[in-house]
Amino acid sequence: MIGLTTLHPGQPPQKLTPALRARILSKTQEPPPDGSTYWSLGKMAGVIGVGKELIRKVWKEAELKPHRLRYLASNDPQFEEKAAAIIGLYMQPPQHAAVFCVNEKSAIQALDRKDRRLPLSPGRAERHGFEYYRHETLSLFAALNPQTGAVLGQTAARHSSAEFVRFLEQVVDSCPADQPVHIILDNLSVRKSAPVR
Repeated sequence: MIGLTTLHPGQPPQKLTPALRARILSKTQEPPPDGSTYWSLGKMAGVIGVGKELIRKVWKEAELKPHRLRYLASNDPQFEEKAAAIIGLYMQPPQHAAVFCVNEKSAIQALDRKDRRLPLSPGRAERHGFEYYRHETLSLFAALNPQTGAVLGQTAARHSSAEFVRFLEQVVDSCPADQPVHIILDNLSVRKSAPVR
């Protein structure tokens, strides 16, 4: 099927050829050259040199939504080496080793209702009061073992290196003493501290 579109008002229509379609689809798989994190219609149209409506048509026919895909680049010079090691741990975990994926959620508000819960009665659903007490905030540390699906968790009043080290010790203590343990983390600043290392 041959489609027509215009680049700018007053210019002759452009034909959508199979080669142009393939070029658009191929370019969509690459990150934008300006360093931005996603393709827009205007960006792709400018790079290819065609109108936005032609790009929209090709993406729609191919069921592509590149605005939902983010291209993120790491400035870590060892990124590829680290990524390969992590993917290897997930794809082919070492025999008899424990692998944990660790993350945390900080500043969780601990809330408690002021009023008691009003019970169910015939024709009325259970109700709650709308007011609540604000208690302190908590941090939640969690470690997932992807081989077993088991999750270890711990809450902490603070989000510090010392609290994180205590959690890591709990994770390691959950395994037999002679079992190798691999822990996968992201690069949050708390994890770069000397006690954590």
